[in-house]
Amino acid sequence: MCGNHTVNHKSMPDISNEEIKEEVMKLHTTVYEKYNYEMKYIRPPKGEYSERTLSYTNSLGYKTVMWSFAYDDWDEKKQGRTEYGKEKIISNIHPGCVMLLHATSKDNAEILGNVIKEIKKMGYEFRSLDQFEK
Repeated sequence: MCGNHTVNHKSMPDISNEEIKEEVMKLHTTVYEKYNYEMKYIRPPKGEYSERTLSYTNSLGYKTVMWSFAYDDWDEKKQGRTEYGKEKIISNIHPGCVMLLHATSKDNAEILGNVIKEIKKMGYEFRSLDQFEK
């Protein structure tokens, strides 16, 4: 499953509805044309939103999904902390957890396999957003 995060990572409350539409739908169209995949979830860049932006992205056919856990894995100056990353992730896991982990993190690439195994040992399972019980 792939969700929309916009083309240029602009703060949505700071831009007009027309700009939001361009940011969202340009990525939507590109993913659909290249992969024949229709995205339906969006995470606003930086987690910044307003009632207006939530309503507008909803009118574009998107459901906004936020995270329940994140850490500063995106910061390139803070890489080389694999033990720190593992501890942060494992100690913050909880039922219904939606983790925000950045693919640009070298640490995450190194620890992800082990973290997934450890979380499964704890009795948790991984599901797509469509599989969450409402």
